[in-house]
Amino acid sequence: MRFAFGFAVLCLLMGTLSPMAMAQEKSAVRQGFVLDSNSTRILLFRPKVTVGSQSTAGMFEPNADWTQQARDNLDMALAEAQQNLGNEIVGSGDLFGQQADTLAEYQSLFGIVAQSVIEFQFFPGNRLPTKKRKGAAFDWTLGPDVSALAARSGARYGLFIFTEDQFGSTGRKMLQVFAAMGGVSVQSGQHKGFAGLVDLHNGDLLWLNADLQMGGDVRTMDGARRRVAQLLEDFPGSTANFAAPAQ
Repeated sequence: MRFAFGFAVLCLLMGTLSPMAMAQEKSAVRQGFVLDSNSTRILLFRPKVTVGSQSTAGMFEPNADWTQQARDNLDMALAEAQQNLGNEIVGSGDLFGQQADTLAEYQSLFGIVAQSVIEFQFFPGNRLPTKKRKGAAFDWTLGPDVSALAARSGARYGLFIFTEDQFGSTGRKMLQVFAAMGGVSVQSGQHKGFAGLVDLHNGDLLWLNADLQMGGDVRTMDGARRRVAQLLEDFPGSTANFAAPAQ
């Protein structure tokens, strides 16, 4: 029985652990990009927020109530932080129909691109050949069709924000304890977030702050403030230091 349990745990770990689990927070700015303070209009798209639990096997189970609570908290925290971003920030508001579908597609695309940046440029072990050399260009894009999101807004840049929180279930935490007894590390819960500034004329990703191990429980107001501070840390042209407060 002991061998069977150990083998089952090992198989489960092989499917849930990855080298990216130890990735640290990274940020980058496109070469040559400078955002002048108080001279640019930035369109803030409503953050893509997902909150749920992580099952014993590591599967994500969304929770609608937690997600709505987190979305409301993050909206308020972002409203508080906007005055320190150094430029005119305008919200995209609630979109409907085709506009809402288009935004949802680009929010998903932004999440994929941000994850790719972390894996293939920020994480040394997986860097693409063109990203391995010192000072390799930060050259990523969402494509020129993103300009459709800026229609009638007068904004040159768009600010995308993506957060996903998986809180470890009781079963997952128990697995973590048993695995630790066997000398194996299991992650219970996952909290990742990406914030990126995009040129709405051509789709170029100009700045990215991405972290796979974020802090702050977004289901609480204090936690949402902490998350926003982490997301906006090193924002180009900001008039305040958004260094995340200590827990």
